[in-house]
Amino acid sequence: MTPYVGSIEKQTLKNGYFRQVLFTGKHAQLVVMCLQPGEEIGAEVHPNVDQFFRIEQGEAKFVFNEREENPVRDGDAVVVPAGTHHNVINTSKTAQLKLYTIYSPPNHPDGTVHKTKAEAEASEAAAHDLRHGNCSDRRDVPSRGNRSAARTK
Repeated sequence: MTPYVGSIEKQTLKNGYFRQVLFTGKHAQLVVMCLQPGEEIGAEVHPNVDQFFRIEQGEAKFVFNEREENPVRDGDAVVVPAGTHHNVINTSKTAQLKLYTIYSPPNHPDGTVHKTKAEAEASEAAAHDLRHGNCSDRRDVPSRGNRSAARTK
């Protein structure tokens, strides 16, 4: 396994994709993210994964357990313990939110790149179907869009 060495700030600021995995190790994973104005990650919970966030550019709101709201901005860090329902919302109407996150243990397949949130959601839905043996055509399933209900990854 090759270690990650680089300017995480520069890579985060350069990234324009919703999600891009930079490094996956046995116990941790480094991911850069870019949320468009008003975009959110979507309510989620990772039962067995702790998650660290660092905001490099922009302003956001972290929502825990669908009620506790915490504003954050450039330079702020947030640690989300495993089992905590959470969402990250870009609160700007004009500027992108650039952040990086560390999952422990890893949460996405190594090398994952999702250019948009819609691409990420489609990939996660397909992975869910494979894990649960559902290989049916999903065209008849309504779009998941911005869901308010938490999902488990």
